[in-house]
Amino acid sequence: MNMIREEKRLAAAVAGPQPDKQWGATETYSKNILGPVFFTLSNLAVAGTAGDPLPPEYVAPDQSPYIIASDEAFIASVKVSFNTTPLAALLMCLGTKVTINFHFEGQGGVATEIDLSETIETEKDVFDYVIDLKALPNKVGLAPGLYMISATAIVGPSSHKCSQKVLGYGYISKVLLQVYEG
Repeated sequence: MNMIREEKRLAAAVAGPQPDKQWGATETYSKNILGPVFFTLSNLAVAGTAGDPLPPEYVAPDQSPYIIASDEAFIASVKVSFNTTPLAALLMCLGTKVTINFHFEGQGGVATEIDLSETIETEKDVFDYVIDLKALPNKVGLAPGLYMISATAIVGPSSHKCSQKVLGYGYISKVLLQVYEG
C-alpha cells in the first residue's frame, strides 16, 4: 500500500496528448521513432494499344480500350504508393522488391485463367510506382472471352542481406477485359 501511495505522490499531472503521468521532470521518449510503413494499391487498369480503326470499319467513333483482338498488345497496370516515414524511406533506399501478380479470371465459355507477374525494385526517395505489364493475349494464353482482372502485391524482400522475406501483401480487383479472335 505504501508503494502505491508513493507513486501517486511522485506523479505529476500533464496536459495535452501525453501519458496520464510523467515520472520525472527530464523524461523524454518516443514510442514511434521510425513510424509505421504501409502501402496502397490503386488505379488498376488494363487497355489495348490499338488506335481507332479507319472508316468505314468502325461502328463507333472511339474504340474501346477494354475490347481487344487476340493479337493486339495490351497493358495491365497498377499504382503502388508507400507512406513517407523514415522506415519507409529506408526500405525504398534498400531496393525492396515489389511483385504484382495480375490475375485474369475467365468468365465462362473457353475463357482461360492465367496469372502474369511483373517485379520492380524500389529506389531511394521514390514512394510512388506504376507497375506495367505488356503482353499479347494469344502469346500468354488468353483465349477469346471475357475476363475479370485483379492484382495482388507482394512487398519484399529487399536486396539487403538482412531483409525479411515478405514485408506485406495487398489486393485490388474489378476490372473487365474482353478478348476477341483477331
